[in-house]
Amino acid sequence: MDKNSIRIASYNMRKARGLDQQRRPERTAQVINGLGADVVVLQEADKRLGPRHPALPRKMIETETDFRLVEVSANSISIGWHGNAILVRKELTVRDIHRLDLPGLEPRGAVRVTMDIGAGVSVVATHLGLLRRDRRAQLSVLNEATATDGQVVIAGDFNEWSAHKGFEPLQERFQTHSPGRSFHARRPMAALDRFALSHGIEMRDGGVEQNALARVASDHLPIWADIIVP
Repeated sequence: MDKNSIRIASYNMRKARGLDQQRRPERTAQVINGLGADVVVLQEADKRLGPRHPALPRKMIETETDFRLVEVSANSISIGWHGNAILVRKELTVRDIHRLDLPGLEPRGAVRVTMDIGAGVSVVATHLGLLRRDRRAQLSVLNEATATDGQVVIAGDFNEWSAHKGFEPLQERFQTHSPGRSFHARRPMAALDRFALSHGIEMRDGGVEQNALARVASDHLPIWADIIVP
């Protein structure tokens, strides 16, 4: 990995429940391993009820993936915050972990971490709400929370069906990229999963993973982007 470049991926893993309605975390781990990424942000990484047990067990991440888990959870059970988890290659240094609550009718959140890539980059993992007014408010919070950061990548399930509307809170500092249609996995129609890159970060390439395993492991397909951090 070049010291200024990374491949970042985002995957709404649907709590490891596939389109066959089977919950198979080992299948999810295979999809993640196949992305060739340095950083993977996950949505719906924890179950929703009770203590929010992880849908992808910690031990499985440790033994069956090429990544280590960034400890973003507020408890000792979950692997994420509001279902948002971050996996990184073992050689990457991660610091300054922040959990963010996001406004809206339903509980939503984001996680912000800093990585020693290039001059330093903040990676924000998030899963935005179902209503556009909530999403705009949530993006405003993320914009304000990263206002003093240098380079920033916001990655996740933006839940926005429009290619143009809904991103206004980011437009002064970010360029929003959609590598392609990622939902529904069986028949992709919408680019719900996106990256927002602060000005100065260069996107060299990007895509949607559409192999046979990814098409059944979740209702979303994973997305990835190769970026250069100044």
